[in-house]
Amino acid sequence: MPESHPRRLTAILATDIAGYSRLVENDDEGTLARWKAHWHALVEPNVKQFHGRIVRVIGDGAIIEFASVVDAVRCAVEIQRGMASRNANVPNDKRIELRMGINFGELILDGDDICGDAINIAARLEALSEPGGICVSGRVQEDVRGKLDIVFENAGEQQLKNIARPVRIYRIRIGSGVSTLSVAPRKPGAARSRLRIGLVAVAMLLLLGGLWQLVLHPFSLSEVFREAQVPALPPDKRSIAVLPFLNLSSDPEQEYFSDGMTEDLITELSRLTGLFVIARNSVFTFKGRTVKTAQVGRELGVRYVIEGSVRKADNRIRVTAQLIDANTGYHMWAQYYDRDLQDVFAVQGEIARTITSALEVKLTKEEERNMGRPYTSSNVAWEYFMRGTELYRRFTPKDNANARNLFEKAIDLDPEFARAYANLAATHRQDSNGRWSKDPKSSEDLAYRMAQKALELARRELEPKPSLPFALEQMGWVLLYRERFEEARQAAEEAVQRNPNYADGYALWAHVLIYSGEPEEALHKSQEAIDLNPIYPFFYDYHRGQAYYVWGFLTSTQDPNASRQRFEEAEKYLREALRKNNNFRPARSYLVAVLSELGRLDEAKEEMNISLAKGEPLVKILKGGDQQLIEEHTRTLTPYSNQEIRNRLTKVWQEAAR
Repeated sequence: MPESHPRRLTAILATDIAGYSRLVENDDEGTLARWKAHWHALVEPNVKQFHGRIVRVIGDGAIIEFASVVDAVRCAVEIQRGMASRNANVPNDKRIELRMGINFGELILDGDDICGDAINIAARLEALSEPGGICVSGRVQEDVRGKLDIVFENAGEQQLKNIARPVRIYRIRIGSGVSTLSVAPRKPGAARSRLRIGLVAVAMLLLLGGLWQLVLHPFSLSEVFREAQVPALPPDKRSIAVLPFLNLSSDPEQEYFSDGMTEDLITELSRLTGLFVIARNSVFTFKGRTVKTAQVGRELGVRYVIEGSVRKADNRIRVTAQLIDANTGYHMWAQYYDRDLQDVFAVQGEIARTITSALEVKLTKEEERNMGRPYTSSNVAWEYFMRGTELYRRFTPKDNANARNLFEKAIDLDPEFARAYANLAATHRQDSNGRWSKDPKSSEDLAYRMAQKALELARRELEPKPSLPFALEQMGWVLLYRERFEEARQAAEEAVQRNPNYADGYALWAHVLIYSGEPEEALHKSQEAIDLNPIYPFFYDYHRGQAYYVWGFLTSTQDPNASRQRFEEAEKYLREALRKNNNFRPARSYLVAVLSELGRLDEAKEEMNISLAKGEPLVKILKGGDQQLIEEHTRTLTPYSNQEIRNRLTKVWQEAAR
């Protein structure tokens, strides 16, 4: 009886360089130089966004495996768009162009190698692709349709060489021109199952390495590898969303408790490197709605869904939880807990542990030790904390003050409650940034002190408490507005290292990069936040609008056309932020600047008047004309490392305020 090999469904990307022999024959050194430029400016940033597995390099082509069809297509589209833009002014005989084919199907596993018709079909599709183009099978088109902002052209059914059955083929054409670098803001349905993304660039480096060996070029391609610093592939991840637990208590005021259970479970799971966990903001959009798990899976781009209920009565809690496969509706696990209230953290830990076991998630030793570790030893302090968190998220001066009072009560009960200190720092920071405080500088100092205390407590033990990412995030925000950019970046980086699913940690990182003058990288970090939080809050739109504004400013002298396109992108995101929150003053301020850069001065003045009517302090100061006060105020609001950006903002704001 023949040996049985394991099988799996996977997406395959086949790619090669079109006309590579001609390129080498015409200009071997120039070809390598141009490829290195493409690598550093275009491919390397995309490598950071996409994780796959290079299976094979054969002659002038490469085979790359992806766990997600959407990931494979996005990777191909992003690279081809960038290549089209970079080749726009390059003579035809010097262009480096890629051809790509993508298929999805069952593969036979043979150690680290794979085989099967799925690979053969991908290779045939790549051969049918035009230089700079992508061909995909009908199976791929069905899975991706509606999830990405691209158009498929039906090329009909074709009989491929050595493939028994006809295959329906679709083409994705990639236009030339300036790329916006990242995809447009996605609707909820466009959220993808992001089991991280592929390493097309690495395959091309290996491919080119073989190419240069053929021409015996003296330049060692190992230099390219050293400069690229290609990261190791992470383990596969299971994607999961925790829906808001139902409050079954007779008292509707206990809603904060069920919400707190949900959020803590999200945090517990999000610390695990083997899971891809959707952020709180996105899952709470389903609160109070009757939806099928299949719909949740589609809208959030996840395979698994957790749902449950909580009943709190006297000193008892009754919790039900179940794990569901969103694709099939199959209930993989369900459990009922009836415990003392003081066991609430233990219940959360048990649920998380059972879920990881059901999904066969391999835990590290540290994750195993820290599973179920509580934020606080006091149940009452935890309740104060959750009530305060609910109020803080309303973003009003009154609710912010009330939230601060509850966090302080929690700290009185448990002086070691690190996360309460972190949220207390956030209330002072909000008072400072929103100018809700009579003394914003004192509020900013208090935010710094509370963030320091949170970090001190979170780091005190040998195994850091689960509060550490939250403390790092708050410290990062304070350091950013103190213009300590490198320290702020380090705080953001450690926050997402401690919690790989921490969407707001990536959002902080993006904001640091914006003020540091790195808008392109900021957009990539922002996209990582969006991947984890697909139904994202208004300030994600604001970050992206701000990044495109800075990018447009930095390229305004070298490439006016590209600069204008980036200002237009900025307008789109800023208007979306204001659609979600019309009272968010920073978004309107940058919209004024963007409209001014686009020459639409009347619209800029109109937006400035709206800010004045809403009582924006900056507008009153601008109209007052005190230059020193204007500079002090704008410096607080715009802590850029590049003084020219700050000067430009001050100028356009003053002009719009006249």
